[in-house]
Amino acid sequence: MSHDYSTIAREILDNLGGRENLEQAAHCVTRLRLALKDPSLVNGNALNQVDLVKGSFFTGGLFQVVIGPGEVEKVYAALRELTGLAASTIADVKKAGGDKTNPMQRLVRVFSDVFMPILPALIIAGLLMGVNNLMGAKGMFIEGKTLLEAYPNLDGLWSLINLMANTSFVFLPALVGWSAAKRFGGSEILGIVLGLMLVHPDLLNAWNYGKAVAGLDGQSLPYFDIFGWFQIEKVGYQGQILPILMAAFVMSVIEKWLRARVPNAIQLLVVPITTIVVTGVLALAIIGPVTRHLGILITEGLVTLFEIAPMVGGAIFGLLYAPLVITGMHHMFLAVDLQLISTQGSTFIWPMIVMSNLAQGSAALGVFYMTRNARDKSMASTSAISAYFGITEPAMFGVNLRFKFPFYAALLGSALGSIFLSLNKVTASAIGVGGLPGFISIVPSAIPMFVIGMVVAMVVPFALTCMLSMKIVRPGYRVA
Repeated sequence: MSHDYSTIAREILDNLGGRENLEQAAHCVTRLRLALKDPSLVNGNALNQVDLVKGSFFTGGLFQVVIGPGEVEKVYAALRELTGLAASTIADVKKAGGDKTNPMQRLVRVFSDVFMPILPALIIAGLLMGVNNLMGAKGMFIEGKTLLEAYPNLDGLWSLINLMANTSFVFLPALVGWSAAKRFGGSEILGIVLGLMLVHPDLLNAWNYGKAVAGLDGQSLPYFDIFGWFQIEKVGYQGQILPILMAAFVMSVIEKWLRARVPNAIQLLVVPITTIVVTGVLALAIIGPVTRHLGILITEGLVTLFEIAPMVGGAIFGLLYAPLVITGMHHMFLAVDLQLISTQGSTFIWPMIVMSNLAQGSAALGVFYMTRNARDKSMASTSAISAYFGITEPAMFGVNLRFKFPFYAALLGSALGSIFLSLNKVTASAIGVGGLPGFISIVPSAIPMFVIGMVVAMVVPFALTCMLSMKIVRPGYRVA
């Protein structure tokens, strides 16, 4: 079905209060992100009736219009052509609306701005790692054997996939360094250099840090001995988030301070080397050790909570994750997932995120099955498919929140699925696609339990939505 994107953009603009009310515009995978001068001028009811618009809301200082994957880029292009606005990044638009946010929202915005650009690399790595794990899982396909044991000629392919899968995680500090430096206003290339420095081969591999501390296998912590009176741990930070995130922030502050004071004629000589040397020493001597132990405390706290009260932990996460998506605070869990993978070898958070996504999709599918309205049926079907592959905003804003009871049904399904996973200690070895293909990234031994959790998270919202549509909307009839 073809759409007149120019007309759609014009109708959206009219209902936003006109060109004079629009300061900046950008888009993410599913939404237009808009900085408005006066949000009270928005005609929300009329806006939500525009073709392709699946919902709208104001959060984090920005007005957001949910369009859906693929279509949002075309609507954004038409909106720019109509208004003459320059292309903006999400960070630019968020900065324009920054004075309307509270400190917590600004902190979440930092996590979002840093991790969203590198998310594709993490998902690709997670999927490849999942394929690799399946090939090396004993009894998964052949009783008592792995695929590698049954077919030794697969070893070369397994090694190649393993190399590709590990690259993003081994050099994760470089990816975060680039994105964080860009976010904090520093030099992106210096952010990459700083990140690579933290995983330099001369440093003890971060995954062997625990063995060195415990003195296992004859290992001990190596040090840089500075003039005989100061020692710095010669330890790397592979796969870790907090050290490079804080180091990139400090680096950007130092670099901007120097650029404002060093004469232009010698900036290229003085600023980069001073920035890297000062930040490098601080990162290895102070920032790295402190944030590493902070990350360990955070992950141990989460692990302890889910070990002591798995039902409570699963229920709380399953109920709250989707509401956090509405506020944008869900981006913080990406850092938690990566920290868990780094310190524990796997994460129990990401599998529960899949439960929430599937539940939202099934609730939308329930609306598709029950409704007689052609527009609602079309929106519900496409939104459900999108949610089943990890993009939930169209389902949540375009369908479930609009009818309300499907959203509540999805929360219950998500909570029950998350409780089941938590009780059975289901974990993922990496981050993957947060939907039906999610089983690929699950630790192979836990895949059967994960599939059962998927069934729970999908069946419960669908059944509840169908029942509630007859009981609440029009007793005895389908949704009008």
